[in-house]
Amino acid sequence: MLFLKLVGESFIFAIQSIVVNKTRTILTLLGITIGIFCIIAIFTVFDFIERNIRTSLESLGSNVVFVQKWPWGMGGGEYQWWRYMRRPEPKLHELDELNRRGQTIEAAAFFVQRPREVSHQASTIEGAMVTAISHEYIRVIPFEIADGRYFTSIESAAGRNVAIIGDGIRSNLFGTLEPVGRQISVWGRKLEVIGTIRKEGQGLFGNTDNEILVPVNFASSFIDLNSNNAGNSIVVRAKANVSNEEMIDEITGIMRSVRRLKPSAEDNFSINEASLLTQAFNNIFRVVSLVGWIIGGFSLLVGGFGIANIMFVSVKERTSIIGIQKSVGAKNFMVLFQFLFEAIFLSVFGGSIGLLIIFAGTIILSSVLDMELVLTAGNIFLGIFVSALIGLVSGFIPAWSASRLDPVEAMRTAI
Repeated sequence: MLFLKLVGESFIFAIQSIVVNKTRTILTLLGITIGIFCIIAIFTVFDFIERNIRTSLESLGSNVVFVQKWPWGMGGGEYQWWRYMRRPEPKLHELDELNRRGQTIEAAAFFVQRPREVSHQASTIEGAMVTAISHEYIRVIPFEIADGRYFTSIESAAGRNVAIIGDGIRSNLFGTLEPVGRQISVWGRKLEVIGTIRKEGQGLFGNTDNEILVPVNFASSFIDLNSNNAGNSIVVRAKANVSNEEMIDEITGIMRSVRRLKPSAEDNFSINEASLLTQAFNNIFRVVSLVGWIIGGFSLLVGGFGIANIMFVSVKERTSIIGIQKSVGAKNFMVLFQFLFEAIFLSVFGGSIGLLIIFAGTIILSSVLDMELVLTAGNIFLGIFVSALIGLVSGFIPAWSASRLDPVEAMRTAI
């Protein structure tokens, strides 16, 4: 009962501090609000990106590698880009050799992407991503056909003018119309839409909603696949129970053999794993997180000084009350607890405002930008914990000084 009474009195004093001195309290708590907002907002965005990366990797699978001209790991300040620039691009005949000779390979596919204008009657989309693919692409990078079908082997081999479109392309070009069986224009050529991809959104490896898939043998009439800057890629999936290391060793041997590299010559191709992207993102996250803590830390520091200032003023204003409390038997720890609770409450109040702003922002951005931003329970707990810690540290010295007041001197000072 005594503890509850102390909590109740401390709560009332804290509310009075906010109500009686609105401007002073709001300006003081602004530092806590901004600090918590900076830190938790960054973590909320990180959670969103991490969730997307994890979803993309799970859908792709961990046993997939990309054979490309450029490595994904840039190697820091000693990155010798000119060495990679002279490398040849992966070619279709190299894909054929990997499929023919690979013993660890479940499936391999070739793809190359170009942003292009696509149209249907009066509707036009600028910058749609046209992805030219070989027939096995769906086995390596799986996606779900919502309506229609995938390319037949004859359509892929003959380079027929057929296309599979993403959900964003479908909705922007056709609206409520059924797109399968209708035609779109790309590169000035008419393509028949034979299928649509189920809505997936932005992922680690692109946005399939804004994608148009066409057979690579059709696109080769418009894209110079032998160019040294074509941007070609071969994506390879390992067989079950085959490790990436085993498959990479085999791919390396086949590629060196096809390109007739001498034993002493270094590889003139890169084999990239999705894990390299996650490592790169983790490094970026660490830096940005550190920046967020530094920016938020300065705001919290200012807010902490503000809380301490409020509490020193409260001690001075309530000196007589402290004297009366101690004269009727209040112990030092009771006074200490009372002022500490008030400091923590004020700090948590300021932090909660920052969390409410983030929560409102996640709702608005999720609806406007079609993003699934979520303020997680973990981030809420972190925000409240940091706020409470700042209140505890900032309020300790004022609370300690209040608890050490002599009751006689306290009442005499008030008189």
